Amino acid sequence: MERNSEERRESPRFDVRLTLRYRLSQKGEADSRWQTGVTRDMSKGGVGFKTKRPLPVGSHIELRIDWPARHESAEPVDLQATGFVVRSDQNRTAVRISSHRFVASNSAEPLELTKTA
Repeated sequence: MERNSEERRESPRFDVRLTLRYRLSQKGEADSRWQTGVTRDMSKGGVGFKTKRPLPVGSHIELRIDWPARHESAEPVDLQATGFVVRSDQNRTAVRISSHRFVASNSAEPLELTKTA
């Protein structure tokens, strides 16, 4: 696959519209107020989403994205990710993801996922 010389991303982005919750943490202190947004696009290393206001570039952020799959066909699943705000203007924010895992929507514990054939 040929890459556009203007393209700086390492991975392709996919248009995805999913509800998410996010909160910022600075200097090790989490801002416990969760805000809501909607994803615009995602890749293996980042996510772009709509926000109500710009977020401080460089801030550490925690995301909980409502994932469209269910664990064992019943329990809702979130993609929990942490990262840093790399760009934010008006109502759009881009985050570089540094870690991620799947969790049950009502839990902070990671899910034990099994492969399906």
